[in-house]
Amino acid sequence: MFTGIVEELGEVTAVENLDDASRFRLRGPVVTEGAKHGDSIAVNGVCLTVVEHDGDEFTADVMAETLDRSSLGALVPGSKVNLERPTAVGDRLGGHIVQGHVDSVGTVLDRKPSENWEIVKVSLPDGLARYVVEKGSITVDGVSLTVVDAGPDYFTISLIPTTLALTTLGIKQPGDPVNLEVDVIAKYVERLLGARAEAPAGAATAAEEVRR
Repeated sequence: MFTGIVEELGEVTAVENLDDASRFRLRGPVVTEGAKHGDSIAVNGVCLTVVEHDGDEFTADVMAETLDRSSLGALVPGSKVNLERPTAVGDRLGGHIVQGHVDSVGTVLDRKPSENWEIVKVSLPDGLARYVVEKGSITVDGVSLTVVDAGPDYFTISLIPTTLALTTLGIKQPGDPVNLEVDVIAKYVERLLGARAEAPAGAATAAEEVRR
């Protein structure tokens, strides 16, 4: 489980393309400190498992499903990536609950700089708009952000200087892909309300059965 608070801007140092997967080697002195085989590290918002760890670099295998559902397949040696270790129990939840399970890939549509921040417009793929609300949370390339405006097929976010300087969102240009993960709470609420609506008249929900 992550919070969407990026710890460092890392770098891809090597990519090995396999038959149905890819193996990435990434550099990140902060996230590799104390890392061991089997640990999780979020890379541009995608939860990956550490296969090997050597100094300030680690390798991770990315299966075809992940390559198809995220923008990781576009990474090449030299690409910058957002890195975050899982949150520890008892730590402050600085962003929001992030699973590291990308829902889809959006596209940067526009950037509007101002003196102290920048407004970025991102496309919303089909099926995701219902989970995105004004002032709600969304994860973009692993960064927990607040939605400024929610449209039918887009949303906007406001980026402060720190986010621009310390994450990939500072260098993404119109046309570039970004990984999107919507608030998981919204998806659970939709599923529960759907089940309630489909239940036969007079049928008790699981919560009601427990209360009895």
